[in-house]
Amino acid sequence: MAAQKLDRVRNIGIIAHVDAGKTTTTERILYFSGTKHKVGDVDTGDTTTDFDPLERAKGITINSAAVSIDWGENAINIIDTPGHVDFTAEVERSLRVLDGAVGVFCAVGGVEVQSETVWFQANKYKVPRIAYVNKLDRTGADFYGCVQQMREKLMAKPAILSIPVGAYTDFQGIIDLIRMKFITRDPADKKNIGYLVGEIPDSHKAEAAQRREELLEMASLACDELAEMILEGKEVSEEKLKGAIRAGTLKMLFTPVCCGSSKNFHGVQQLLDHVIDILPSPIDRPPVEGIMPKTKEKVIRKPDPKEPFAGLAFKTVAEPTGDLVYVRVYSGELRAGDTVNNTTNGRSERIGRMYRMMGNRREEMEVAGPGDIMAVIGLKNTFTGNTLCSTDASVALESITFPKPVISVAVVPDKANDETKLGDALQRLLRDDPTIKAHTDPETKQLILSGMGELHLEVSVDKLHRFPGVKVATGKPMVAYRQTIARPITQETRYIKQTGGRGKFAVVVVEYKPLNKDEQDAWAKKMEEEGEQPDPNNIYFHDKIFGGVVPKEYIKPTEEGIRDAAIKGAKYGFPCVDIEACLVDGKIHPVDSSQDAFKLAGWENFRDAQQSAGIILLEPIMKVAVVAPEKYMGSLTGDLSRRRGIIQDTITANGRVTIMAQVPLAELFGYTTDIRGSTSGTASFTMEPSHYAEVKEELADLPNLKK
Repeated sequence: MAAQKLDRVRNIGIIAHVDAGKTTTTERILYFSGTKHKVGDVDTGDTTTDFDPLERAKGITINSAAVSIDWGENAINIIDTPGHVDFTAEVERSLRVLDGAVGVFCAVGGVEVQSETVWFQANKYKVPRIAYVNKLDRTGADFYGCVQQMREKLMAKPAILSIPVGAYTDFQGIIDLIRMKFITRDPADKKNIGYLVGEIPDSHKAEAAQRREELLEMASLACDELAEMILEGKEVSEEKLKGAIRAGTLKMLFTPVCCGSSKNFHGVQQLLDHVIDILPSPIDRPPVEGIMPKTKEKVIRKPDPKEPFAGLAFKTVAEPTGDLVYVRVYSGELRAGDTVNNTTNGRSERIGRMYRMMGNRREEMEVAGPGDIMAVIGLKNTFTGNTLCSTDASVALESITFPKPVISVAVVPDKANDETKLGDALQRLLRDDPTIKAHTDPETKQLILSGMGELHLEVSVDKLHRFPGVKVATGKPMVAYRQTIARPITQETRYIKQTGGRGKFAVVVVEYKPLNKDEQDAWAKKMEEEGEQPDPNNIYFHDKIFGGVVPKEYIKPTEEGIRDAAIKGAKYGFPCVDIEACLVDGKIHPVDSSQDAFKLAGWENFRDAQQSAGIILLEPIMKVAVVAPEKYMGSLTGDLSRRRGIIQDTITANGRVTIMAQVPLAELFGYTTDIRGSTSGTASFTMEPSHYAEVKEELADLPNLKK
């Protein structure tokens, strides 16, 4: 891609809550751009981006899918992301490589739970975005109510670009506040492509004028010249206003908001115009930062074809003919046949073929440049989060972090299975989805598959079945419990073994204490200041050894022994979390002490400390949002309370209620089926991990566990 054309490229993601209309919006974008000649529909299962059989069967997006379109003289690469919280990793890795995003909101549902999650994910990666309020033709649609929720729940500063005329079945079109024109569909155009631009209806002129003033005031935050023009009462040109809105969006001073009804072909073409006019091109984003793998020196790669090549692999898809690896190019150029370095694992890779993706269709590319998002075949050792770069200019880009699994299921292989084939299938599944983990329990010998939710596990097992010769059954999901010590304790361990010849001698005294949330945060901050990663389980070790009573070479092995013991705690066998360990004293023997002896002493010390201090079992608590008709509020809140849930808030609007609660994960298995049955299929719920909390042993779901 020529450097001078980079300003015409947009890499955007479509992000939203489930059922806000992301996939339908993407379908209309493809149709209006001329990429598709027939409009796909989620209900009929013929959409471009939801091409997986399970996606079409369930009517939801499971995998992020990439498509590319031309809009005028501009190229737009679009990633349609899932809205279900179980697949939040798909959103995470997409936002990591995108330049901008379109947040789609349902005008009826407003800002729902997953809307908040993906919005704050975009904040994390500093991705400028546009908000698009969809489904204005639906009963109960409330455009301004949705905008107000953006202010309250997302802490956003909306800059309204368009407002609706009419509502529900009387929805007629939108008023463009930049051009101050009324835009509606052309009823004479049977293909639904044409639209009419006319004068604002008299009934809406006063409202449009007021909203235009509010837009000018918001845009002036990004442009001093515009602010002066407003104060002097000068006419503001369309181009001047667009420039100010673009500047403010790129600085993330505010969020432009437009509206429409994707299903009924309203507002999508205007949304595409806004994407071009407002969202950033690759050259509008800061140059990507990385480090030299050996020296750790910081380096910058600019979006320039003349720079050394640097790209990030953000998604892999297992295919029988060769795995697809999705790559975002940040600098330089990449050609089929090139040899590149994978600086994450130190391997060399040869580029086979490169494709521009169109859902499950693909178009072969000869060269990819800065800003390109494409799929590569031929990479054998490159996985999600790996950096690819020129062989003569190494750089390691920041990888992608993913949330940890919260729910597990026992996978029982069919006796007729080929173990090698099952192993290969599992390896590919884990490589494609970083939030899926698998391990064999050393006690039960069960194969345990862990993921982000029941639906996530269901989809993962379905993918396993697609591999020839692989068939598995599943048992009841297991909750990923944790444990910690009940109180501070000082524990002494004398590890002395004499078996003839050289013995083992190590004495350690360690102070342990459970960490509260503030103490965990303080430790995490301290680690980051020292350039180290905070411990994911909040196990922090330090020492207060004076006078060399324990030599330095024995302190690290002591820590290793404690950490090894924490992997599988005493009594329950779950990992230990939220503990500070401080080595305060010890003794050595001039002949019999060794690193191995101190490691074993550390291991034994921590096991004994747990038994002496007492063990607290911790269970995962989920943040749950249930949406249902208002008449079911009483029965739903009662059911959540019976599940040991704590109701935090109830919001009623337009005849529907949203119940926010914190509920133990162990009580939520099968909840989807239960609420659908009790509400005649009219309720839905989403959940996401919140925190861990103490649980009594008798309330925990601990099958086949030695207590």
